[in-house]
Amino acid sequence: MTSHALKNAAAAKMSAQAAPVRRKPGALARAADTMVGRGLIQALAVAAFFAAWEVAVRAGWLTEFLVGAPTGIWRVFAAAMADGSLPVDTWYTLIEAILGFVIGTALGSLAGLGLWYSVFIARLVEPFIVAINSVPKIALAPIIILWFGTGFISKVALAVSLTALVALIAAYQAARDADPDLQALLASMGATKNRIFRSVIVPSTLPAIIGMFRINIGFALVGAVVGEFISSQRGLGHLIYTASSLYDLNTVWVGLFVLMFVGFVLYHLIDFAERRILPWRQVSTAGQVQV
Repeated sequence: MTSHALKNAAAAKMSAQAAPVRRKPGALARAADTMVGRGLIQALAVAAFFAAWEVAVRAGWLTEFLVGAPTGIWRVFAAAMADGSLPVDTWYTLIEAILGFVIGTALGSLAGLGLWYSVFIARLVEPFIVAINSVPKIALAPIIILWFGTGFISKVALAVSLTALVALIAAYQAARDADPDLQALLASMGATKNRIFRSVIVPSTLPAIIGMFRINIGFALVGAVVGEFISSQRGLGHLIYTASSLYDLNTVWVGLFVLMFVGFVLYHLIDFAERRILPWRQVSTAGQVQV
């Protein structure tokens, strides 16, 4: 064996000795890293949080007037469900948020994709988009209430104002990032701009647009609730605002927790739709290497 081969063999032996030994996870770790296992851990964490909260209030470490109490929250929740007021309020906010999400996302996505057709127009309107985006959309709420009144339409319009610009920016940026080489190849083969749009731009922007849905559903809920804060007779925002003005923290927490649950359900519905529309993204995520 030559000296060069001996050196290679020695180096390989040293690297093998230096490499850390990866142990396979035990049965308990494998069970915990499943959907049921993670759900159980999360449920236990939530139960422990509420138990500690209740103990702190009963022991006098926290004041129920300032932070509420889990038992009081449960009593308010049960009473509101029994008289039907909470389902009605939740339904109002849910419909306002969904309509605002659908309309705003559709208008914004179409406008953002449409800017791909003309670089001149895109550069012309880009400063205005940046300027409008820098304004907190909540500041537009009084104007929207003045234009559309204090009814149902104004809450939807406010949700649209929060979601449309986010969708426009996301769709336009995704269209700008579409593969230029593929576009040039299709153009050299005589493809029209409409054909390039259908064959390259739309498929390449679809993951970014659907990913933006997760953000926009939260903005739609914010728009609906803020509109209800300003002027409304129904909705979770009206419930929270009225209870806070009366210093009823338990009712405030009921409204907040229901809003969290609604956002959680809507988020997972979008996640389900994404896995249906873009199944390859789920496969690539599932194959992620853990180190």
